Amino acid sequence: MTRQDLLLWLTLSFFWGASFILIKLAGESFPPLWVALLRSAFGAAVLWAAFRLRRETLPPRQLFVPLFLAALLNNALPWTLFPWGEETVSSGIASILNATTPLFSLLIALGIRDAHANARVGAGVLLGLVGVGLTVSGSLSGGHATPLGVGVILLATLSYAVATALSKHYLQGVSALSLATSQLTLSALMLLPLALLTEWPTQVSLPALGGVAALGVFGSGLAYLLFYTLLARTSATQTTAVTYSLPVWGLLWGYLAGERFGWLPVLGVAVVIGSLLLVNSKPRAAR
Repeated sequence: MTRQDLLLWLTLSFFWGASFILIKLAGESFPPLWVALLRSAFGAAVLWAAFRLRRETLPPRQLFVPLFLAALLNNALPWTLFPWGEETVSSGIASILNATTPLFSLLIALGIRDAHANARVGAGVLLGLVGVGLTVSGSLSGGHATPLGVGVILLATLSYAVATALSKHYLQGVSALSLATSQLTLSALMLLPLALLTEWPTQVSLPALGGVAALGVFGSGLAYLLFYTLLARTSATQTTAVTYSLPVWGLLWGYLAGERFGWLPVLGVAVVIGSLLLVNSKPRAAR
C-alpha cells in the first residue's frame, strides 16, 4: 500500500467512522425514514456527478431485481434502522455493533457453503461474539443502550451481511460506480413515498440539516467513491480492513460529543477487532 493509498484509506475510515455521530445528530430533527431518504438522496447526487463525469453505463435491465434487493438490504433498510436504534443507543456503541457485519457475513457464507470453517475461523467468530457481549452488557448496565436499540442495530448489520452475499452471487461483473449509483438511487426512490406518508420533520435545526447532508455527501457518496477507488488499487483484504477502525473512530467522535463509556465497551472494541483480525488472517504455509 503506497502513501497515497494509505491517505485514501484513512480518509475513508474518517468518513465512515463519523457516520454514527452524524446519524445521531440528524436524528435530533429528522425521523429515521427521513434520515435514510436524505442520506440516499445526497449520496446519489454525488455519485451521479461522478457517473456522468466518467461516462458510465447503467446495469442491464435483467439485473433490476437483485439491484432492488441490494438497495433495500444494503441502503434503505439499514440506513433506517440505524437512526431508529440510535434513538436509544449511543453513537459509539452503535459503531462497535456495526463491526459485527463481517462476522454475520462469514456465518452466512458458511451457511451457503461459500466458505470453509476451521479452528481459526471458529475461534474468531466466538471471540467476536464475546466482544459484542462485553459491549452490550457494559452498555446496558451503563445506560448507553436499550435492548430494543441494540436489537435494531444488530438487525441492520445482518441486513448489510445479507446484501453482501446477494451482491456477490448476482451482481458480479457490474461496474462498481454503476452499482453504487443505482443502489442509492433506488434506495431514495423506495424511501420517498414511505417518508411522505409517515411522520414529517417539524422543527429542523441547522446542525441536524448539516449532519444529514454531511452523512449523505461524505459518509455515503464520497465514501463509496473512495472505497471502490481503493478496491481497484489495493487488495480486497486491505480495503475491507477499514472496518476494524470504525469502532475506534466511533468511540472517539462519541467522546468528543460528550458520550462517556465504561471499561467494558472499550474492552469489547479490542476483542471485536481481535476477532476480525483472526478471522481474516492467512494461515502460515507449511514448510
